[in-house]
Amino acid sequence: MARRGARTPLLLWLSLLLLLRPGGTLGCALVAVGSRVVPLGSAVTASCTIHREWCQGLEDGRPRISWMLDNEPVAGSQRRGAGGTEVSNLTVAQFNRTQAKLWCCVEWNGTKQRVGMAEIQAGYPPSKPSNLSCLLSLRDYGLTCRWQQGADSHLPTSVVLKCAIPPHPCRRSRAHVVTGCTPQGGGSHCTVPRQLLQLYRPMDIWVAATNALGTAESERLRIDPMDVAQLDPPTLQSIQSVPPQTDCVTLSWAAAPSTAHMELRCELRYRAPEDPTWALVTGIAGQAGTAQCCGLLFGTPYLFQMRCRRDLARGFWSEWSAGRNHTTHEKAPAGKLDAWWSTRPAPGGRLQVQLRWKALLRREANGRLLGYRVALGPRRRGREPLTVCNTTDTQCEFTAPAGTRRVYLFAYNTAGESAATEVVLLERKGQPLAGLWARPGGERSLWVRWEAALAPVAAYVLEWQRVPSEPRCCSACWQMERNGAATAALIQDGIEPFQRYNISVYPLYKDAVGLPVHVAAYSKQKAPSHAPKLHLKTISKSHAELCWDSVPVELQNGFITNYTIFCANSTAEVSSAVVNSSLSSFVIRDLKPSTLYKVHIMASTAGGSTNGTSLTLVTMVLDDVEIQFLFLTLGLIFILLIALLICFQKNGRVKQQLWPSVPDPANSSLGKWVPAELQQVRATG
Repeated sequence: MARRGARTPLLLWLSLLLLLRPGGTLGCALVAVGSRVVPLGSAVTASCTIHREWCQGLEDGRPRISWMLDNEPVAGSQRRGAGGTEVSNLTVAQFNRTQAKLWCCVEWNGTKQRVGMAEIQAGYPPSKPSNLSCLLSLRDYGLTCRWQQGADSHLPTSVVLKCAIPPHPCRRSRAHVVTGCTPQGGGSHCTVPRQLLQLYRPMDIWVAATNALGTAESERLRIDPMDVAQLDPPTLQSIQSVPPQTDCVTLSWAAAPSTAHMELRCELRYRAPEDPTWALVTGIAGQAGTAQCCGLLFGTPYLFQMRCRRDLARGFWSEWSAGRNHTTHEKAPAGKLDAWWSTRPAPGGRLQVQLRWKALLRREANGRLLGYRVALGPRRRGREPLTVCNTTDTQCEFTAPAGTRRVYLFAYNTAGESAATEVVLLERKGQPLAGLWARPGGERSLWVRWEAALAPVAAYVLEWQRVPSEPRCCSACWQMERNGAATAALIQDGIEPFQRYNISVYPLYKDAVGLPVHVAAYSKQKAPSHAPKLHLKTISKSHAELCWDSVPVELQNGFITNYTIFCANSTAEVSSAVVNSSLSSFVIRDLKPSTLYKVHIMASTAGGSTNGTSLTLVTMVLDDVEIQFLFLTLGLIFILLIALLICFQKNGRVKQQLWPSVPDPANSSLGKWVPAELQQVRATG
């Protein structure tokens, strides 16, 4: 028996090898499916037929057939077929996998053995390719086409680019269709070689995508390959300034050798480093030649580029040529400088002058400015006025003789000096403006508006200063409005959000400078960075007086509109009061005696609010007057008690002082005395 038991595992292993060997049970089942490629989500039908005479090692009796989709069991039906076969049919109502293996299994020795398999794929028909475009290279005359693939079909899909020459309208012939190229690696572009192209003739080009479920084609593109040729860029050979007209330049150019046989139309573009966009010159025709550009700024570096395409064609422009730099000639600065000044007496009877001015615009500088010069008089033939300041800055301070009323400002570069800007040092004694307002113009700008002056005004000067800031003269913190009829101006230089600015406006009259008017403004506000810290000033049983310091200007982030005091007791009853921003103290009334309260303050601006830290306070049981009265009463009682105690200690003496002894009339001699008449009456009786 022991030897027989040892043989049983050996037989099991031999049977298993027989099932798995080629030609064994693995090949004794025939799995058939309706289609091995189906639309995703559709039904799949399959059958598994087992021939017992083909199978070896199966147990006696009717084999039990089951199914597995990958590793998941699925239920099928089983019946006896012709010729002693066993047949199982399966229907998967909705096949939602892009790829799966369908296994047919039989029971053997209590386990499932896979005896047949069919692989099924699911997906969609190919999507229609779109956005087809082509470009012809003149280097090898290959036509490179690109397109946009449709949605993924989840199935192996072949994509080809097809070309056809349309039949001649006067001839009966069919278009000859050829496969132009096939993209590599599933890409969406490929290149049709030169030998498959017909240059200077229209061709139909399209993309066809094919898989097991169908074919989709893009819209056909009919083009002459030469119309979509991208030319090589031309070459800029030289650039020279035109001597009589220093705001013009002449450029020499030549087409690329690969375009020597074509008629070209070209464009030229240029810009300075500070320019946001390019200036464009069109209508340049030919194979080579010169082009002229005018209206350039003096003393300014420019970058020039050029491109070409076939004349009268709808093809592509070439790439822009390599850039070529050129700096135009300089010219003496032009234009007047905006200047602003302040004066004060200096020692020795002289005049201390602080002069500021705005830098010239680029179109007025006519080159790179070397500096500015301030003189006490204009330059005249044979006479050089005294120069009191020569600087590269936009401000200077100097002393001038008493009575000086005019100074002259010049800008200069390597080509010369500008005409003098006369600065009349008017006194600040004129009539001020009647009203001034400011509002945000954006996060980094402010609109300033004022009421027009009654007297004629030549110009206005606007000054602004960030708060807090050390008093200083900032060359960028002022501007001049030369339109005397203006009543508003936009200031932008140096304006930052959440910062306060003090703005001053001076009217410039013909013979004086008006006194300034002032206004404070923010370009944008937000909640304060900090709220004030509360301090307890006084407290009683029914009220508490609080005080606080104002929020520093640099932490306000806006104008403080109000403060809100919140008070909460131990039962979470909360009350609040809004306090004017000009106040720095507040009295909370109607409090309960001997009660704990938590109080905090909230500071608000137009941009938000910020809460401060909490302050804990406890009200008193009695008021001060009540406490004083209580102490007085207790003192009097104490004094009375002391007095009584003394009285009891010295009872006899006190009693003698307060209640002296009175003689008893009955025991007195007078009580025993009888008048003589009464004595005689008694004797007679």
